[in-house]
Amino acid sequence: MTSGVVRRSFEASFRQDPVQGHPAVVSAGRPPWWAMLLALVVTVVVTADVLGRGVTERIDVEVSDVVSEWGLRDSAAYWPLWVVTQIGGRGTMLVVLACLIGWLAVRRRTLLPLPRVLLALVLLSVVVYSLKWGIGRTAPGHEGLYLHHEDGASFPSGHVANAVLLWGVARWQAVQFGMPPTAQRLLWALAVVGPVLCAAVMIALDFHWVSDAVVGAAVGVLLLGVVHALDALVMSRWVRVRAGRPPA
Repeated sequence: MTSGVVRRSFEASFRQDPVQGHPAVVSAGRPPWWAMLLALVVTVVVTADVLGRGVTERIDVEVSDVVSEWGLRDSAAYWPLWVVTQIGGRGTMLVVLACLIGWLAVRRRTLLPLPRVLLALVLLSVVVYSLKWGIGRTAPGHEGLYLHHEDGASFPSGHVANAVLLWGVARWQAVQFGMPPTAQRLLWALAVVGPVLCAAVMIALDFHWVSDAVVGAAVGVLLLGVVHALDALVMSRWVRVRAGRPPA
């Protein structure tokens, strides 16, 4: 492969056009600036209200009281609903992402998705668990609603943040590297509908407060935007140098 082909391939990748293979049938899903700004505002405002035990807590308790009366945890619907929560399960997503990275490595001759996924995982772990351990909020069903509790790791929802960020990264790779249209549409659905389903079921099963899910989604959007930005600002420059072209 000539250096010119290498440059064109990588430049197409960082423009988010399909490098090769099938044309894009959905967008790559990079969050626009206004969505990131809105996600930041939601994260800051809701977190501050949770720490201040304001109106957010009252809404959370009222919703939890309603869904606890449904008794879904003790019903025949529990296991089917639990399966839906695994849309945001990190183990489930890592298996899918490993298959995706392997497929693209073989069929598209690229390992670029691997550092993108690793970057997303590092940011997700650092940000979400810093919030969880720093705030220490107990989950519904705990004896009492506490902050800064040694057993508290409910806020924000890691499953919802996982679903937004990691399925978003998977959708991005499928579009950029021209995977078949069915795969692009499936990953689009997982990136868009998956977090909504995951959040709804986590709340319905009384695993999380509403505000946990809301901030989990907002953090996921923010981190997805950060991964896209770091990829364009850092990875693209490094790749262009490797391809024999100085960075812009």
